[in-house]
Amino acid sequence: MDTSKATQHARALLSSLGGKAQAFAARRMRESDEAGQRREAENWKKIRLAIAEMRGPRQT
Repeated sequence: MDTSKATQHARALLSSLGGKAQAFAARRMRESDEAGQRREAENWKKIRLAIAEMRGPRQT
């Protein structure tokens, strides 16, 4: 998955799930990896990282 597609998916997840989007992507990444679906896991990793970039740094 290229960067622009990952960004599109990330935007859609943020729009629909809000603050839960990053956890959702992480869970899907882990599930895909455990199922041996390496390419899908890598795609979810890219989406998760894109979500993290969009959200910006965490504030304390």
